[in-house]
This record gives sequence, structure tokens and C-alpha cells, in this order.
Amino acid sequence: MTLSFADFATNLTYDDLPEAVLQVLRRSFTDTMGVAAIGSTTEMSEAAYKGACAMFGVTHTGRARVMMRGTELSPAGAAMANAFTVDSVDAHDGTSPCKGHAGSAIFPALMAVADAEASLGRPVDGKTFAMLLALSYEVSYRAGLAQHATCADYHTSGAWTAVGVAVGVARMLGLSKEQIRHAAGIAEYHGPRSQMMRCIDFPTMLRDGVGWGAPTGVTAAYLAQAGFTGAPALTCEGEDEAPFWEDLGTAWRLVEDTHYKPYPCCRWAHPSVDAVADLMRDHNLHHSQVASVDIKTFHNATRLAGHAPATLDEFAYGIAFPVATMIVRRQIGVPELTNETLQDPDIQRISQATTLIDDPHYTKISVGKRWAEVSMTLSDGRVITADPRTPRGDTDMPLSDQEISEKFHLFADPVVGKPRADKIETLTSGFDTLTSAEFSQLCTACLSTV
Repeated sequence: MTLSFADFATNLTYDDLPEAVLQVLRRSFTDTMGVAAIGSTTEMSEAAYKGACAMFGVTHTGRARVMMRGTELSPAGAAMANAFTVDSVDAHDGTSPCKGHAGSAIFPALMAVADAEASLGRPVDGKTFAMLLALSYEVSYRAGLAQHATCADYHTSGAWTAVGVAVGVARMLGLSKEQIRHAAGIAEYHGPRSQMMRCIDFPTMLRDGVGWGAPTGVTAAYLAQAGFTGAPALTCEGEDEAPFWEDLGTAWRLVEDTHYKPYPCCRWAHPSVDAVADLMRDHNLHHSQVASVDIKTFHNATRLAGHAPATLDEFAYGIAFPVATMIVRRQIGVPELTNETLQDPDIQRISQATTLIDDPHYTKISVGKRWAEVSMTLSDGRVITADPRTPRGDTDMPLSDQEISEKFHLFADPVVGKPRADKIETLTSGFDTLTSAEFSQLCTACLSTV
């Protein structure tokens, strides 16, 4: 018998979580906080923070602090500012089958509400937070798969993470099974059904929609608590969507589908970036030896901007320029997330000499995966080619715990300092063992000003 999403949401406990689920949640917690640290330095985060401060002051629902800033807002306001902060650097965890990201909405929202609850004398402990994370991820991933299968347009992650956030927050607030159904329905109905390919074609600070998905989910839960109705959420309870929920409670999509990104740019660029990194290393090349680059990949990836990005938003949603950056700099890290990088003449030269080729075969097989094949023409006329590949960081080519740690410190140390970064890493990597007092310390480490 298929378990309904509402029964799952009402009855899930920490003891129901397999170790594999907890391992993903620990890795995602650490990884997301590193992205939040570097994200707090971006223009996008600053603009969203100012907007949230203007609109979402503290309310009777508690005081929620903004990540890396410490400013107190309402839970919805902090969720908005937090989600835009994480989304401002395209390096957070993701799910290839849903073509999007869940952690960038879930962590900002649940941490905001948990912080608000603690301010009202209702702190959560690590086990409870782990259960809420698992619930929100699992509902988000399945709602995302259902939406993609039943809606013609490719919507941003904010559309389906709003549902997962609403369910997780509703459970945190102690809502009934029926209220949880209404929270999911409210979030689905009012969630940002924003057009992802528009932001691919015209990159701006809109990004992946989680900046509105997170506060929409938070608001939906509080509305349901107040008696507002909105059930059913069709992505959770619709007849056509039912196949995506059949194994709920016995299989975990968050284990099967969660990937981690070694580079702060669109996932669709990663197989090409990996390929040129290998070619440069294996052939002991200098960037001056590279005359041109050809990239065969799937159709939507060829629509990515990137030959001459004018902003870091365009850099994030690109292939040609990130590939050229890897060829010239041998990395895409914090030093590359600057406007100076956009003006680098060596990177510009190779980016302009990079051709994206719409390949029908790679379009056909890029279902739940992201395929690319790269060849480089050298100044001496030689052509070298890398094997076709999908990105590192997927479950079939996972990043190691050491690589996750190195990425976290690469992003966090310059912003919060190594001692505080070490504390965040220690606490997040074992967060589910923390008492409520210790979990409050973790929140303070992540949410207080830098």
C-alpha cells in the first residue's frame, strides 16, 4: 500500500532515517554553509538582504537571524534573505533528475524557523532538525519530479521546494496531518512558477527561484496554522503524479539523487569544465597553446550565456567562460568570482574561441544526467579530445568527504575566519547528535554577523 505524503510527513521520526540519509544531510549542511559564507559577500545577497529588511520585520512568530549577518527579521524574511544568499553562488547541492536544487531553499527556511522557535523558548535539537531536513528534501524531490512530468514548462526549483519547505515547517510547528496537507497546497498554489530557461537565456539575480520558494513555503505553514486552507497539492496528491510517491517511506530520493558541485557555476557546464581540466593536466599544456575549444552537449546547455559575461550572474549561467577560466586559471574558486576575472584577456580569448554544438545524441541521453564531449585544437594544429562524460559529484562519481571539506574551507575561511569555519564544520558534520543547546550554538555560528 502506498504511504500518503501526509502520513509520511506526520509520522516520520529520526529513528526512521537510514544512515545513508544522515550522511547526505551532514554533507549538505556543511556544504551549504560554505556557500552561504561566500554568498553573503555578493551584490545579490546584499540587495536581497536590504529588500527583506524593508519588508519583513520581526513579528509575533519569533526573531529569525539572517545568515552571516545576525539581523533579526520574521521567519519568512530571514528565509528569503538566506535563500537568496545561498543561491547567489551557484555551488550548492542539487538533484539532476529534477534539474534543480533543494538545499538552497530548505536550509535557509528551516534554520530561520528553528531560530525563531528558539527565540520563543521552543528550541529544536539535532535529531529533530535531521528529521525535518529529510522530510523537506524527500517531499521537494518527489514534488519536483511530479511537476516536471506533468507541466510543459521547466520551472525553477523555487516552485517545488516551496512545497517541501511548507511541509517541513508545518511539522516543526506541530501542525496536524490535515493542516500539513493545506500547507503543501498553499505553497504549491502560490509558489514561484518561474521560467528557468528565461534565466538561462537572460541571466540575472533571479537565479533558481528559491529566494521566493523558501519564504512562500514558510508563509504557507503559518497560514495553515492560522486555519487557511489550500489542499490538495497536486504534485503530492494528484492522480497523474501518484507514480512518484509509490515508494515513499521505503526508498529515499535524496540519497539516490543528491549531487555536490566542485565548481560555482551551472551544473550543465561541469562535464566540460572537468574535461578541459583533465586535458590541460594530461597533456601538460599552457593556456597559450589552446587555439579553440569545441563542446558537443545537450540542447538546453547550448542556450547558456557565457562567451562574454558582463556580470557574475552571466558567468554562473555559462559554459564557454567557465571552461576558458579553467583552462587559464586551472581552477574556478573564490578568486574567480570577481569582476576582474570577467576582464581577463586570456580567458576572454579562449571563451570567444569556444563553440557549443547542439548534439541530438547527447540531448537524447541527458535525462537525469548531463553529457558533454570536449575537443581542443592547439596552436600547432593538433586536436585532442576527452571522452564523453557526465559531471563529477553525482552519485556515480561522488566527491569525497575531503573534497567537500576543502570546498567548504575554500569558501568559508576568507569570510568568517578559519576558527569559526572549523567550528561550523565540526558542528554541521555531526549536527544530528546535538542537544537543543548545542544546536543553538550551531545556529549562532552560522547566523551571526561576520
